Amino acid sequence: MGDEGVANTTNQITISKKWLYLSLIAVAFLVVHYLGDVLVPFLTAALLAYLTNPIANLLQKMRIPRTLSVVIIFILLILLFVILLFIFVPIFQKQVDLLLDKLPALFAWIQNTALPWLQQRFGLGRNINAQDIPQQLSSHWQQAGNVAKSFLQVLTSSGLVFIGWLVNLFLIPVVLFYLLRDWPKLLLGIQNLLPRNIEPTVLKLAQQCDQVLSAFLRGQLMVMIALGILYSIGLTLVGIDTALVIGMIAGLVSIVPYLGFIVGVTSAAIAAVLQFHDVWHVIGVVLVFIVAQSIEGSILTPWFVGDKVGLHPVLVIFAVLAGGKLFGFVGVLLAIPVVAVLMVIMRYLTQCYVGSNVYGTASGEDTCSSN
Repeated sequence: MGDEGVANTTNQITISKKWLYLSLIAVAFLVVHYLGDVLVPFLTAALLAYLTNPIANLLQKMRIPRTLSVVIIFILLILLFVILLFIFVPIFQKQVDLLLDKLPALFAWIQNTALPWLQQRFGLGRNINAQDIPQQLSSHWQQAGNVAKSFLQVLTSSGLVFIGWLVNLFLIPVVLFYLLRDWPKLLLGIQNLLPRNIEPTVLKLAQQCDQVLSAFLRGQLMVMIALGILYSIGLTLVGIDTALVIGMIAGLVSIVPYLGFIVGVTSAAIAAVLQFHDVWHVIGVVLVFIVAQSIEGSILTPWFVGDKVGLHPVLVIFAVLAGGKLFGFVGVLLAIPVVAVLMVIMRYLTQCYVGSNVYGTASGEDTCSSN
């Protein structure tokens, strides 16, 4: 009877833990659903703190106090913002204007060259009239402008909405400062709250989650920026007027393998044809992207990402779209971290299943029974 009582008590504790975990998940779901707008600045600050925390740790190893390290990081972020605002943005806007000025020539090339060639070779494009494309784009652009104008009118006419937007904007750096300064204390506090019997397992899974997030958020972000810079420099050397716009867009969409290459080569080749009207500059564009892809595979990805297991691009796209559909912008911010955690947990559960008696291991021992 004593053994049966102990077994019943153990089962009750296990069931209680399961209900507790389910309750915590449900509470988190409700909080994100009903307090999404409030969480946006906090989640944005938390994401920035996670991205910049390694810099603070590096400065601390150089015997710089944590608070001073955070101040240095803030100065660097402000300088980066100023550089982007006063140098990069005007150049980018100028090249966008150049790109828009070339649209009529692009439509004429489609109408007079591309469509006749497609019709002659493959019988395609018979029902397409490129002359209608500018009108359609103009109407859609006008609608987008009206929507933007209406949004600005509502934003400026509603004082409370405008004040709330400003509060969220200024709240992000404040929260970022305190989160980044107290990041080690927060992690230590969470670790001390963990039940002692599951602490080793949770810490191991947390380290794996950090590896996945680091490989994707930090590593892949650096690869995308580096590719954008390489594309922009290469296209500038070729002589493309819109090199910065095409290069940075191709770098950003390179989150999906080969998509940045395809988008960049196609758009840059069209820009080269419209600008120079020869094949040599098109060959130069192709060489730029081939060299950049070679540098990415041999240098950038091994350096920034390494051998860490990242997230599959298709999974990332689905997570971001699903998160945005369910929770709006908050869901977009939470999508990648949540998917990383779920992927690590699923990998751990798969290992437990393969090492369990249910699967039929050779040793007959349940490798996760102690956890």
